[in-house]
Amino acid sequence: MRMLRRRYNERFYRLARSDLSHMKVILVPVTPFQQNCSIVICESSRRAAIVDPGGDIERIIEEVARQGVTVDKILLTHGHLDHCGGAKALADHYGIQIEGPHREDAFWIDQLPAQTQRFGFSNAEAFTPERWLVDGDTVQFGDESMEVYFCPGHTPGHVVFFSRAHKIAFVGDVLFAGSIGRTDFPRGNHAELLRSIREKLWPLGDEVTFVPGHGPASTFGEERRTNPFVRDGVTA
Repeated sequence: MRMLRRRYNERFYRLARSDLSHMKVILVPVTPFQQNCSIVICESSRRAAIVDPGGDIERIIEEVARQGVTVDKILLTHGHLDHCGGAKALADHYGIQIEGPHREDAFWIDQLPAQTQRFGFSNAEAFTPERWLVDGDTVQFGDESMEVYFCPGHTPGHVVFFSRAHKIAFVGDVLFAGSIGRTDFPRGNHAELLRSIREKLWPLGDEVTFVPGHGPASTFGEERRTNPFVRDGVTA
């Protein structure tokens, strides 16, 4: 796996497994909050999923065109504006479905128009995903599939996407390199967030690379060793 800096400060990862299946992950920072929108590409089929398109959809569309891939669907980890503000417009542009998050985040998605005004973002429409996700679901695009883990705490309906084949997880705002998600928003829960990290993410393996909603990627093993909030030995 390697990381390269690209135009717009985009970064990409290319991952391969033993059967020669390849998946490429391009991170496109969007919105004033520099949220990591991920374009996840199945290189064998040249089909893709877009995880958490919070805004700046023209930048996302440009990168999709540059890659020459077909977008199958949009996947959402949670309902905060900077993660799903561009979802409806992007879904309409490509004529595709939105999957995720968990239904418990519907109240956040319903607030999108008001939230865009509050933070000065481009107008975002409220929407209902074609599929709400629950723990144990899988999502598919091209020849790839990812497991869905329900990880509440930052929001009540937060989910995480995990590719077991490529050992990479898209964790939204649950976990960051050196930190964890905020829980001071409506219906946030600090204890629940810690349980989500320790009981859902750590068992996936120390070698798993994770893409957070903001900032650099890390591994679960690194965070278990060094993260001051959830490292091994730290009590809740």
